Amino acid sequence: MSLPGIQFIGTQRSGSNLLRVILEQSPEIAAPHPPHFLMMFMPLMPLYEPLNADRYRLLISDMVDYAIANPVPWENVSFDKAALFEMSAQYHLFEAFRLIYEQAAKSKHARYWCCKSMQNLFYSKAMEQYGLNLKYIFLYRDGRDVALSFKKAIVGDKHIYHLAKQWKEEQDICLDLYHSYGKERVYLLNYEALVSKPEDSIRSLCSFLDISFHEKMLKFYESDTSKRAAASGDMWKNLEKPIMKDNTQKFLKELTAEEIELFEWIAKDTLTELGYPLYSPVANQLLVSKAAIERYDKENTQLKKQFMQTAPKSDIEKRQPQLQIINAIKSREK
Repeated sequence: MSLPGIQFIGTQRSGSNLLRVILEQSPEIAAPHPPHFLMMFMPLMPLYEPLNADRYRLLISDMVDYAIANPVPWENVSFDKAALFEMSAQYHLFEAFRLIYEQAAKSKHARYWCCKSMQNLFYSKAMEQYGLNLKYIFLYRDGRDVALSFKKAIVGDKHIYHLAKQWKEEQDICLDLYHSYGKERVYLLNYEALVSKPEDSIRSLCSFLDISFHEKMLKFYESDTSKRAAASGDMWKNLEKPIMKDNTQKFLKELTAEEIELFEWIAKDTLTELGYPLYSPVANQLLVSKAAIERYDKENTQLKKQFMQTAPKSDIEKRQPQLQIINAIKSREK
């Protein structure tokens, strides 16, 4: 019998790492750090076709190896590749994804497995058609703070134009899922509410998931899970600290007036729908002219390149094992 799953949706840099380690403190949820299986393996699936028994067995083996190479190790989870193959009802990427996450839940004797890979929102309808029947947590944060966080992170775009487009697209998909599946399947969790009133927010989420609230969920920073994640990369260093209640509206001080207006040009309707006020006149049409966008594209490419040259070497090195696995898959003869 398969175990039910929980899927985060939204945009990275919205507090998903924080929420993951909070939920991991519940004995009823297994929420390991995500290898981002679907985002990484979906584009590679033509290399496994035709997906017969042998090719599916290879897919499981590659995904398990990729999980083992994760920058933040999965705790107390062992994988039997042959057993995962035998348990598969179908030869499908979603089946392997489900079974690997279920293994984490079974190892913890938990009721739920939980995947933090927020970009799985792009595969949500396909996962529904496959029959995964997930519960979704739509975690959303003011997009201007999300953009500011991305500008400092090792991952993602670096120009405000591209970050605004990404945030708007992903929030709009999540809102569509909410309208399609309803509040019984999709829980809307506001980051600003989470950090300002964490106990109220987590108690409400626990009620949605039909699990018990535990005080230790709010003391996540004392857990080995948080300390291990914090030690695995600069992006996660705050996980061994209590919730920072003032970690909101930082963009008002750290983004320029032009950056704020550009973000709002792109995403004003979505910001408004999610309850965020606008802070600019949104009047300078030259900000979104064809010439300006061409300039933004060049600046974004340059900023990403510059950032990788100054990024902490340890963060880059910890991603190398997974990168080597992906490169080996791509270079493997079909």
